[in-house]
Amino acid sequence: MSEHLAVIEWSREGQAFSDNQYARAHDWRFDGGAVVRGSSAPSSVPAPMSDPAAVDPEEALVAAVSSCHMLFFLAFARKDGFVVDHYRDQASGELGRDDRGRVSITAVTLRPAAAFSGENRPDPAALGDLHHRAHEACYIANSIRAAVTVEPR
Repeated sequence: MSEHLAVIEWSREGQAFSDNQYARAHDWRFDGGAVVRGSSAPSSVPAPMSDPAAVDPEEALVAAVSSCHMLFFLAFARKDGFVVDHYRDQASGELGRDDRGRVSITAVTLRPAAAFSGENRPDPAALGDLHHRAHEACYIANSIRAAVTVEPR
């Protein structure tokens, strides 16, 4: 169907390596030109070996699920004749042991809030339906083992 590319690049830059005291910060480069600073999570590898200001893979996974849900939500809202003015999601992910005993993101919770304008605004049932359809269509949520819960605000 389509291919999506990312280049992940890290360099030792003269640091010792065998003593485990090397920086984990690296760059994520995307085909459109965006560069994002990545790092291990400070909860996994303490600073200064991790960069707390960078995006860690766990955060990126949560953001990808949230972003995918939002994009489908906006598309379905438009198709249903609603005008969305603002959308904000305070998404979170839980790191724990899965049913195989492996450390993984075991749950993602989306907490989206959307503001609408115009005469046609969704009632609670229509809003729930928009989120349900967005969740069902989101290929990122469909690609992970973690349970994804949507708690609209």
